[in-house]
Amino acid sequence: MKNLNFAAELHLKLGVPASSTVESLRLLRAFLKLAPRQRFEVIKLVEDLATEEALPEHPLS
Repeated sequence: MKNLNFAAELHLKLGVPASSTVESLRLLRAFLKLAPRQRFEVIKLVEDLATEEALPEHPLS
């Protein structure tokens, strides 16, 4: 963050974010950097894991 005073004020008001929050933001940033096709594959993989379907036999991309 470029404005350190703003960052310090946020820190005082909100406190330190949980490590899970920070990790979620890192994952979101990495996800947004993926190509649309890769995003689709990640979403499909997570949906399959969530529904306990079998993993695909062929590698993604």
